[in-house]
Amino acid sequence: MRLSCQQEDLQRALGHVSRAVSRKSTLPVLGNVLLSAEGGRLKLAATNLEIAITAWADATIEEEGTITVRSDLLTEFVASLPNETVSIELDRAALSVAVSCARSKAHIKGISADDFPTLATIADTEPTARIDPAVFHEAIGQVVFAAATDDSRPVLAGVLAEFQDATLTLAAADGFRLSVRRCELAGPSREQLAIVVPAKALQELARIISDQQEPIDLAVMPNRSQLLVRAGNIEFLSRLIDGHFPDVRHIIPQSYGTRVVLNRDEFLAAARRAKLFAQANNDVVRIQMHPGDGELDPGFATISAQAAETGDNEDYLEARVEGPQAQIAFNGRYLTDVLSVMRASEVALEMTSPNAAGVFRPVGSDDFTHVIMPMVIGT
Repeated sequence: MRLSCQQEDLQRALGHVSRAVSRKSTLPVLGNVLLSAEGGRLKLAATNLEIAITAWADATIEEEGTITVRSDLLTEFVASLPNETVSIELDRAALSVAVSCARSKAHIKGISADDFPTLATIADTEPTARIDPAVFHEAIGQVVFAAATDDSRPVLAGVLAEFQDATLTLAAADGFRLSVRRCELAGPSREQLAIVVPAKALQELARIISDQQEPIDLAVMPNRSQLLVRAGNIEFLSRLIDGHFPDVRHIIPQSYGTRVVLNRDEFLAAARRAKLFAQANNDVVRIQMHPGDGELDPGFATISAQAAETGDNEDYLEARVEGPQAQIAFNGRYLTDVLSVMRASEVALEMTSPNAAGVFRPVGSDDFTHVIMPMVIGT
C-alpha cells in the first residue's frame, strides 16, 4: 500500500470512524482503524461490534493494500500535522505504516487486516428508504432522550423505527415517558417493517448526519439484524435489538379534560426556574391551569415548585385554557427535556386528571407527541 492524501481529508475521516473504536475490548484489533487503499480512494473503518463506521477519503493510490493500526495514535498524530499532503506507505514484512507530512514522519505498528471483522455494506442490499438528513437529525433528537439508560429491559434502551409507505415513525419510552415523531421519507419505503435501534447508536448517527446536505439511504439487512446508513462518503452500521416494542398507540391518551396552550420559550424558562427549587423535593414541578371568563380573558397557568430546605418559586404565564381548572405535576427534568426539543412557538398540554398521563404537542403540527406520567401531589 502506497498513497497520498490531504491532511484535512484524512483527519476528517479519522474523526468519524474513531467514534466506533472499542475502548475496552480484549481484542486488540477492535482498538484499531482499518486502512485500505482500494478503488482509487482510501477507505477507513472501525467497529466495536455494536456499531461500525466506514469513511472514504480522496487519495492518490500508487499501490493498493490494507492494514489496521491503533486508532488513537494515528488520529492524534494526523491531527498534529500541518494541512499539507500526507504520504502513507505499508511495510508488509514489518506490519507497520510510515506516515509522513512536510518534515514529520512516523512508523506505526499494525495488525493484519485479516483479523478485522468483515463489515456489511449498503451495497450488499437494496436501500429500504431515503430521507432528508436535516429531518432525520431533528427526529432523532426529539425521541432519543426518552429511551431508557439501563439494560434491564433491553428493548426500552432502543428506539422504534417504523417504516410505512412514505412515513418513518420514531418512538422511544423508558416507562415514565414516551416520545413519538413522525417524518416524511423522500419516497415510499421499499417494505413495511418495524425495527428497534439502540438509542446510543442513533446518537452517534445524528452526529454523522448533522452536516450532510444530500438525502441519506437507510437499509435494513434481510435478516433484520443490522441497520445500514449511507451519508455521503460515510457508511454507518448498527446492530438491532431483538424484541417487541410496546404499542405506542395504546399509550397515548385519545381525549382530554383540560387543555392549555402556552408560549414554548416562556414555558421552558419557567420550568427551568422551577426545577432549581424542585431538586430538593424529588424534582416535583407543579402546573396549575386556570380558565378565563371569555375571549378577552383566555386564562393563565402557574408553574411552581417548593422544598422545605430551599424555598419555593412560582411563575404566572399567559395561556389559553380549555376545560375546567386543573393541576398536574411532572418530574422537572422530564418537563425541560421535552420543551427543549420542541420547535413550535406554542405548546399544548392536554390532561384528564392529576393521576393520568399528560400529553405535549406542538401547536400547528401533528408530527410530534410526547407523553409524561405524572407525579403524585397533595390536594
